[in-house]
Amino acid sequence: MKLFRSTAIVSSMTLLSRVLGFLRDAIVAQRFGASAATDAFFVAFRIPNFLRRLFAEGSFSLAFVPVLAEYKARGDVEALRELNDRVAGTLGAILLVVTAIGVLAAPALVALFAPGYLDRPEQFAMTADMLRITFPYILLISLAGFAGGILNSHGRFAMPALSPVLLNLAMISFAVLGASYFQPPIAALAWGVLCGGLLQLGMQLPGLARLGLLPRPRWGWGHEGVRKILRLMIPTLFGASVAQVNLLVDTLIASFLIAGSVSWLYYAERLLEFPLGVFGVALSTVILPSLSAHHSESKPEAFSAALDWAMRVGCFIALPAALSLLILAEPLMWTLFGYRQFAADDVHMAGLALAALSLGLPAFILIKVIAPGFYSRQDTRTPVKAGIIAMLANVVFNAIIVGTMVYRDYPAPHMGMALASALAGWLNFALLFRWLRASGAFVARPGWIRFALQLALAGSLLAAWLWWASVHWLAFADESVLERLIGIALLIGVGGVVYVGSLLLSGLRPRDLLDRPVAG
Repeated sequence: MKLFRSTAIVSSMTLLSRVLGFLRDAIVAQRFGASAATDAFFVAFRIPNFLRRLFAEGSFSLAFVPVLAEYKARGDVEALRELNDRVAGTLGAILLVVTAIGVLAAPALVALFAPGYLDRPEQFAMTADMLRITFPYILLISLAGFAGGILNSHGRFAMPALSPVLLNLAMISFAVLGASYFQPPIAALAWGVLCGGLLQLGMQLPGLARLGLLPRPRWGWGHEGVRKILRLMIPTLFGASVAQVNLLVDTLIASFLIAGSVSWLYYAERLLEFPLGVFGVALSTVILPSLSAHHSESKPEAFSAALDWAMRVGCFIALPAALSLLILAEPLMWTLFGYRQFAADDVHMAGLALAALSLGLPAFILIKVIAPGFYSRQDTRTPVKAGIIAMLANVVFNAIIVGTMVYRDYPAPHMGMALASALAGWLNFALLFRWLRASGAFVARPGWIRFALQLALAGSLLAAWLWWASVHWLAFADESVLERLIGIALLIGVGGVVYVGSLLLSGLRPRDLLDRPVAG
């Protein structure tokens, strides 16, 4: 039950953050719409956000937590404190240099990540100006991720999972109260990002102090633990965040398409990230320290059982989430963003991108589960191989799908980029799963065939209900805000009853999804 309870804690905290994130995006959509200015902000936000996922949530945490677990298993508190001090000093110094370079080289970064803006001088300059404000976020959030890794390794999951709430509150406050004080008004959001990063870091520090592990930053390039983390980080920089690299490639391509393409993809990704963050990231966050501990303590059976449990829970959640996003793409867009400046055409275009992206959601969630199976054993090479293959495949998929759409003058080629990302995600998952089984670290426990059949039945009934209700029941574009919210809540709520009820009738029981201890 320990993994289940920890996952529930992280999921509930993340759920609150995601709800506020939707409120934030709804406010941005209403106040700024989908325009050249919003495209500029989303690029300026996406660059440090992409680096955040590489460092704070991706490369650094996946390299740091296993090494931290190794030091913790030794039982030497002073050595553990020394490791934290050296990592804090080294990471902070490196990120200070990276931040300074990023601020000074903002125009070059915009030219690299959104080359289509080079032909639009005003939009290019606006993006570069906002990037100078948002780029220091990578320093702040990476240090917050470092603090969160320490807290997670000591079973303190709530505070790190809750900290993103502060980013959303900061951005909402600046958008609502500060937009009139900035020129252009959307620059207020960039300052909200910077303020949110400061708050997220500050929120972690009291928890570290209570554990007696508040770091005293010291340079530690030669420290054994620091060097080990750095060696593990180099390959994980790519392997941990292939999905984000693919989405960044989409941004680059979208910068050449019609105005609004970047924004449509952004809003689609935001809806995709709701189940991915609430459940996928939560599972990954909770299972990594557990797997690292099992590996350090030489408990292969417990290691495999934990992975098996996480994969079952991932499948249980991913299927209804993907079906809901696929079938309800436009109703969800109408409900959350279809107001004022976010017009009917924007809803339709963003809905197409969401429907395509939803096809890859199960793969994205399962990658979050499988990847820690490699990183916890300090195997960083295998995910990199899968990542390189998936990355190259995404480029090929984009060239074929988007190229064909543009050639045939299809009005929504950005949908092709979302589909390419979904296909690349499935390829990445397939490679990781195959290699994980081949390594012997994962041996599937009995019951998977029956479990798959139960999910297939429940998913079919859920899809039938969602399709019928969305076509014959509600007309979201013609309803008020309250009617849309009530309608989508009822539709999804009944769908949840159909899905869970079908599973119960087919013989699945709650205990089947609870982690049971296995002797190591």
